[in-house]
Amino acid sequence: MKQILTLPNLLTASRFAVIPFLLYFLRKNGGTLDGIIAFVLFLSAVLTDLADGYIARRRQQVTILGKLMDPLADKILVACALIMLIPMGRAPALVCFLILAREIAITGLRGVAASSGIVVPASNLGKFKSVSQYIALCVLIFPLGVIPLASLHEIGRIILYISLALTIISGIDYFVRLKRVFMTESDA
Repeated sequence: MKQILTLPNLLTASRFAVIPFLLYFLRKNGGTLDGIIAFVLFLSAVLTDLADGYIARRRQQVTILGKLMDPLADKILVACALIMLIPMGRAPALVCFLILAREIAITGLRGVAASSGIVVPASNLGKFKSVSQYIALCVLIFPLGVIPLASLHEIGRIILYISLALTIISGIDYFVRLKRVFMTESDA
């Protein structure tokens, strides 16, 4: 029990706990205060993602549960924000679909690899992809009118397109690095 209740796992769990509230405030889209609350919730969840892995490695508290739940929490958080931004007109549906499709495909690929005993750690490219997604989503969630920058959401969309490019490139990188999973002994 002690092994499960580590600080990194609790930080990961907090991301899951934030998601329903993020959904509520993004769905409500009631104005500046709701937007600021949604932004703070999303940013706090992002910061826990940046902290949990670092703390787990530093304290040597890497757990199987953490390896499973951390990427799942990240993907659900990003999916929540992307999907909720579509009806608000802040994120193009096709871009959101492509990002989510890549995330699902790579998650499946990593699952197949893991069942074959192959563990593929996140690459630097994958980390850049995640950070660019987080930045884009923070900018797109932030309400207009709080700071004097009328083109804030246009900037967020540009960052989201950069994130899409990194998402596709890092997805291809995963497939290339895991090609041995798809090869049988007779192919080798």
